[in-house]
Amino acid sequence: MLSSIYYFLPVQLVLLHFRKYQVLLIFWLILFLTVTGNFASHFGASSLFLAPEYLGHISFVSMMLLGCAMCVFIMMWHITTFIIHSKRIPYMGATRHAFVVYCYNNSVIPLFFLDFYTTTTIRFQLTDEHAPMKTILLLQLGFYLGMCLIFFISFLYFFRVSRDFFKTLLTTITNPSRIREIIPYDSLDYELDILPAKSYVSGKLKIERSADLEPYHPRVMNTVLRRHHRNVIFATIIAYVLLLVMGIFMERPLLRVPAGAGFLLLFAIIMGIVGAFKYFMKSWEAIGWIFFVVILSFMVKIRLFDLRSIAYGLNYHNSEKQQPVYDYSHLQSSFTPKRYAADKMTEENRLSKWKSRVSTDSVKPPLVVVTVSGGGTRSAYWTFRTLQYIDSASNGRLFKNTVLITGASGGMIGAAYWRSIHDAAQQGVLKDPYSPKYQENVGKDLLNAIIFSFASVDLISPFNKIDIAGYSYTRDRGYAMEQELVRNTKGLLDKNIGYFRPREADGSIPMLIINGTIINDGRRLMMSGQPLGYLTQPEYSLASATPPIDAVDFAEFFPNQDPYNMRITSALRMNATFPYVLPVVKLPSVPRMNIMDAGLRDNFGCDLANRYLYVMRDWLADNTSEAIFLDIRDTRENEVTSSSDQSQSLANMVADPLFVIQNKWEAFQSYSQGMYKDLAPYYLDGKLRFVTLQYVPKKANKIAALNFHLTQQEKDDLYQSIGDAGNQAAIDTLVKILTLNPSR
Repeated sequence: MLSSIYYFLPVQLVLLHFRKYQVLLIFWLILFLTVTGNFASHFGASSLFLAPEYLGHISFVSMMLLGCAMCVFIMMWHITTFIIHSKRIPYMGATRHAFVVYCYNNSVIPLFFLDFYTTTTIRFQLTDEHAPMKTILLLQLGFYLGMCLIFFISFLYFFRVSRDFFKTLLTTITNPSRIREIIPYDSLDYELDILPAKSYVSGKLKIERSADLEPYHPRVMNTVLRRHHRNVIFATIIAYVLLLVMGIFMERPLLRVPAGAGFLLLFAIIMGIVGAFKYFMKSWEAIGWIFFVVILSFMVKIRLFDLRSIAYGLNYHNSEKQQPVYDYSHLQSSFTPKRYAADKMTEENRLSKWKSRVSTDSVKPPLVVVTVSGGGTRSAYWTFRTLQYIDSASNGRLFKNTVLITGASGGMIGAAYWRSIHDAAQQGVLKDPYSPKYQENVGKDLLNAIIFSFASVDLISPFNKIDIAGYSYTRDRGYAMEQELVRNTKGLLDKNIGYFRPREADGSIPMLIINGTIINDGRRLMMSGQPLGYLTQPEYSLASATPPIDAVDFAEFFPNQDPYNMRITSALRMNATFPYVLPVVKLPSVPRMNIMDAGLRDNFGCDLANRYLYVMRDWLADNTSEAIFLDIRDTRENEVTSSSDQSQSLANMVADPLFVIQNKWEAFQSYSQGMYKDLAPYYLDGKLRFVTLQYVPKKANKIAALNFHLTQQEKDDLYQSIGDAGNQAAIDTLVKILTLNPSR
């Protein structure tokens, strides 16, 4: 019995895959780990496959498109492994439909994955998306209908005996024998590893004995091989062209398939390339890959490929002489004590205008500075929920009394949207700034657009161009993220930085300082509509010959690059550039200034807000009843986590030194910034009050993921966290301060 199982062809093929060319199994491993949440979980990768979105919704069509892409991937798996391993199963040549029979026998791994995927998807959509069982079954029907459709087309088109026009057209350029002529002969290329299968699954889905097959004739097998060698190249070209076309028309939502489907198509392309490389290069494969990497490196060096992104609306097209030199001497000549004093006076005048708007001369108003934390869409959703709730509870006084908003990453997206809504309401563009639809908008998915662009544009077509504000740019996943953000917010963030300048300057709306981290040297990049020279260096260093300039005022540093024309979404993207999820942004300086997530420098905005309050301390002491430091966090402050020693293992011993800084980065910053609460009240004569609101999940082990996608369960958890007892006490304190000091 065991012998029969062992010598069964499907079992032998599984063992063969693990024995030979294990690199092809990496694709399946990535899919398994992604679906289980053990791969790229911080990026929300599992939701791309468990809850795929099309046109902004999880639907029958979105699951069908994912099923189609899954089938393409599976068929590419069959074709690629067939051309690699076909010489080890020569008796297949004696069957009527050799490739179809091979697919039946090679389906153990795909079937196992599909069974696992279906179970996991149903559980996820039931528990995390709160979908009813009727809807879930409909979604599963869509997935398998898509698979069946592609299977039918595949067997009807690719694997029939006759040839059609397209295959005839490609015969010459995809003929493997022509390619093999240029590869040197090597005796290691010939293998005698014949699979000892005694039984197999026939074309009629019956188990039959291999010995019953007619004697194999070399011409028959060679004919089959040649046809399917062309098929794998043809299928790879079709998949590539399909992704290329979708990337070119990525602006059209109908052509933007679910990101999971895009990744499966990309995997199919890569698998086809890897299989072709292995087949054609044989024992020369290692040298071939080295040659490929060298060529790719050369193309990057000459800037034929530049995987860094750009900020849209900014002028990259002026001469190098007009681009600022990014070095210390240029910073020192730009951010002088004279500019420090002038920009500080400008800000004090802005605050005076704000005061005249919210209070009478005889009544000193409370002033609010808001800081928000990074954390992807989780933080954006929580920040917006918190600001809307407090503003509504205080009858709009939070927005009126706030003079500055700063922070990092996703929190700034939520805060910027909140400001845009209330700015539009003040101008009469919209009627109800507290409509629930705005909370829904800020929680909409961004990850799908990012990943789709990564698969269909960034990796295979870095030549797509787009015109914005009179300048030509290359499109990439950064552009896709911005466009999706604009669509989600119904155009309220489709503005440039200069759009908000006049109303910031007259104190009618809060000033927004969007930050980024300059990874060239670790300085902070500050992007705002107002001059910020007074925040570029500590006050004690103004008389120093070599002051430690630790921040850069974006608009002042790039005067010739049309800085106020830069889209606010580009500033928000730089502020939220999590490694690999979004591309590093290059700015037009010499050398290029490279920008990443603000959280690398300050994930909570406390450093910058503290410097602002210190610089403005004299004005605040004379003109406000008190200053409120409103700290909105998507994690709990000073939360104590279990030590890794409690679950010590070899893996932990190896990984902890490598990832301890990454895993504990927020905690390190939170602890170090705690001293502000000790020192800040002293330089404001006791007028400073700290109010902290933090996301507290219902279950400590079910915290919302840090990525650009939220499940319905995560949205509900974030939304209801405002009712936490600690949050309610903080809100009551803040509302009481604002309402006891009435503003106009």
